[in-house]
Amino acid sequence: MAPLLTQALQVHCTLAPNINTDQWGTFSGEVERKDDVLTTLRNKCKHAMELTQCDLAVASEGSFGAHPSIFFAQADDEVVMVLDAKNGFEIVAREISSNTNFNGQYVQNEEELFVFAKTAKFPSHGLILKSAEKNFSETVKGIKSKEDLLKAYYHMIKTHQKVYVETDMRAMYNPTRMQVIASATSKLIDAIAVCCPQCKAPGFSITQSIPGLACSWCNKPTQSTRMHIMGCIKCEYTALNEFPHQKTTEDPMYCDFCNP
Repeated sequence: MAPLLTQALQVHCTLAPNINTDQWGTFSGEVERKDDVLTTLRNKCKHAMELTQCDLAVASEGSFGAHPSIFFAQADDEVVMVLDAKNGFEIVAREISSNTNFNGQYVQNEEELFVFAKTAKFPSHGLILKSAEKNFSETVKGIKSKEDLLKAYYHMIKTHQKVYVETDMRAMYNPTRMQVIASATSKLIDAIAVCCPQCKAPGFSITQSIPGLACSWCNKPTQSTRMHIMGCIKCEYTALNEFPHQKTTEDPMYCDFCNP
């Protein structure tokens, strides 16, 4: 995030010292995220401001699970926020991507362990081992070498008689996730660059996507976007952006009537 923000906004990016974001939830499951994504992002930004005495903060929050529109695919859902305490506004951007190695399973021997590891892009991507999927009494995180993986595996086998391995989804152990965060950050920068036509505040961006783009064959509405509603975060001015993807009809392959 920092190189993109530094180049685009001419800001100096720094990490808040001794910040503990685990208090708002962990990817390995020990701490559940109690608040919604936007509240969690605000909490992170405000806490960083308290630690640094800065009035501008940026945070990211990721979720992993089934893709909302691609069946049988996993998704990385990244949301990023910039909070400007001085001017009293927040700007948010989101990127949902099927480009993720998110996965986990029980393994019974070394062969199964290393088959999973290869699929998970190990060792460039970290792994987590524990005795059971929902057992957090002992969790080994950030595994990035074959030696550490085997050491943790045999320790779990000896101590608990079973092993659950999963991908480490923390960004510093997951370059694929970092790419998705970068995409979300680019969207955030684009949103910041668009100012409200009425009050000139930055962040004039999409607040709602309206489907209904007509099929080019039968002229019936499809699920593809026909219109975006643009909104200002400060003065609440809105505007309609019809045919935002520069096409007035949709290919019949995306029509529920022509291609059910």
